[in-house]
Amino acid sequence: MYDIILSFITAFLLTYFAIPSIINIAKVKKLMDMPGERRSHEKATPSLGGIGIFAGFIFSVILWTPFNVFGDLQYVLCSLVIIFLIGAKDDILPMSPYKKMAGEFFAIVILVFKANVKITSLYGIFGIYELPPVVAVLFSIFSILVIINAFNLIDGINGLCGSIGALITISLGSWFFLVDRIELSLLAFGLAGAIFAFLKYNYTPAKIFMGDTGSLIIGIICAVLTIKFIEFHREAPESIYAFKSAPAVAIGILLFPLYDTLRVFILRISKKKSPFYPDRQHIHHMLIDLGFTHMQATATLVGVSAFFFYFVYKFQDVGSFNLILLLLTLAFTGSFILRFLLHQNNKKSPGRHVMMNQNLTIHKNNNIQSSGKVEA
Repeated sequence: MYDIILSFITAFLLTYFAIPSIINIAKVKKLMDMPGERRSHEKATPSLGGIGIFAGFIFSVILWTPFNVFGDLQYVLCSLVIIFLIGAKDDILPMSPYKKMAGEFFAIVILVFKANVKITSLYGIFGIYELPPVVAVLFSIFSILVIINAFNLIDGINGLCGSIGALITISLGSWFFLVDRIELSLLAFGLAGAIFAFLKYNYTPAKIFMGDTGSLIIGIICAVLTIKFIEFHREAPESIYAFKSAPAVAIGILLFPLYDTLRVFILRISKKKSPFYPDRQHIHHMLIDLGFTHMQATATLVGVSAFFFYFVYKFQDVGSFNLILLLLTLAFTGSFILRFLLHQNNKKSPGRHVMMNQNLTIHKNNNIQSSGKVEA
């Protein structure tokens, strides 16, 4: 218990005191995200906050994780280093989405084959239980890739990706502590501590953005924690802390980033555009267009995510397939209502909508990065 608390505090303090130095270095070296017609911020802002998150997190995990429970954590950290390098490279000198995904694929292969982070059963969804080894590997690689990029794609306004990541890591970290998976609890609380420190500088007015470095790190750690959560229910199904409908509960925990990513990809493909084509289809963009501030939109979406956590907890008895259908129905209904409200708002104030589209054009490189910018 004390190791977990110390992990959180260590990551928080190191990140908290590292970020002002990162901001200064970024300003001196002119490593800034510049304002312009494709940006929503008005001042040049550093986008290297993910470096501070990485430093506090990895130092804390290595310092406080007992070697007797370190397990496969070394391979998770190896994958994390690769993700960190990809994100830092993209924040300084943008990469194409496909080169970035190739690097992510390499990191994921290490996770699947060396750290054994893979989904081996669908628990009866579509009548499928244990997956054949090859299918389990391919499905796991695809799932982790989707989760990583889902967090990258929601990082479009101040505080959003970090707040969602903190909510997930605190929740899963507490659960892993209860089931005596100390190494995973330390991993979760170490990242949560680093995120909380970063958020102090990222809430409006943002002094720094997390960039791809931060969102990719949050994505890969949340993917590891979620898959380990699912797999625990095969290892110890009789635990008093085990959930019924574990895969559906995991989807509920990640529902906002997963649904938003699926939704914008479908919309873009339906318009015969690349899934990575930048536009203003994301849910956080819709809230901003309705007149929400960054902080109001972030608080709303964190509240919605917390509601889904509670929902899957209360309705875990209905079965994985039924629970997934309920989650998708709720998410679709919510986004439909939001789009309807936005349409009505635009009819009342057409001039405001045009001006917003002129001033908040999209950042047109790879996929989404850095909070506070208008992104893909």
